[in-house]
Amino acid sequence: MPLPTSCTQPPPRPDARLADKARERQQVLTKPPGSLGRLEQLAIELAALQGSESPSVDRVHISVFAGDHGVCDEGISAFPQAVTAQMIANFASGGAAISVMARELGAQLEVVNLGTVGEVPALPGVWHQVIAQTSQNLAKTDALTHEQLQKAMNAGDQAAQRAADNRARLFIGGDMGIGNTTSAAALACALLDRRPEELVGPGTGLDAKGVSHKARVVQTALERHGEDREPLSVLASLGGFEIAGLTGAILGCAARRIPVLVDGFIVSVAALVATRQQPGVRDWLLFSHRSAEPGHQSVLAALNAAPLLDLHMRLGEGSGAAVAVPLLRTACALHNQMATFADAGVSDKPGA
Repeated sequence: MPLPTSCTQPPPRPDARLADKARERQQVLTKPPGSLGRLEQLAIELAALQGSESPSVDRVHISVFAGDHGVCDEGISAFPQAVTAQMIANFASGGAAISVMARELGAQLEVVNLGTVGEVPALPGVWHQVIAQTSQNLAKTDALTHEQLQKAMNAGDQAAQRAADNRARLFIGGDMGIGNTTSAAALACALLDRRPEELVGPGTGLDAKGVSHKARVVQTALERHGEDREPLSVLASLGGFEIAGLTGAILGCAARRIPVLVDGFIVSVAALVATRQQPGVRDWLLFSHRSAEPGHQSVLAALNAAPLLDLHMRLGEGSGAAVAVPLLRTACALHNQMATFADAGVSDKPGA
């Protein structure tokens, strides 16, 4: 199975002409220019990304990628791996945070199961694209084989295609996988040339001793991996099924002209891999929130990203991105529905 073409071909560029038209409209709405702050820029960006004079975030597609991690053998998580499969069932039954948020937003929610230690039965809204029960232990060997990497990235690309088929105006990727903050931290350390002590955090709730152990595990993995910084090689060596799936989805959405609202630490690391593979992907990314996970700030800085919210969240699942959707909807409503000075018969001349 070859990698998706989005891995090898640059994505399209946003529509600069429509960005200019949206910018011009913002200048003649009944408000002082710039007075709505970042809401103005969001509307301009969405107009360019969606290729529309009337940007909209009415149709949102959420794909949560799930996968277990072999590095859990090193005792790096406060929760057992059985939780991953249990949470897939919780997503499907509507009880998870992202399930509630998706209902509130009227968003399409799906779960992509790429491999869990626990058994997952057939469930509504769950795509079973199991690669293996778990990735390999990244502290001892490559986490994914080349074939597994291809399968995971193709599963992500297929999720992007489903979003396109559903005429989504915005894509949100979420993650579920016990141990995935260890994998994400290792990826970030390798790609950003940072020390584990700088980026490794508590994940699901480790104490200081647990965080120190986790950092040592990441250091062992980095030493095993060596100096190769080719993004997909790093992803195969240090990643996980769900992070590779998210990377494929982000690349696939950019290729299909679908804006991506990036969630927290895990998804931002997948976005970092995607932009290292195809730099033009960065144009298609909006950033929702600043995670409480310590490594997220460094990843955001590397992506030149200014997130919209800082609510001290660190749940994953796409939850931080879902919370930010109403801001995008507000930006679009103001852009599309406010009167211009001419429409309202209001003077736009200072002192008039």
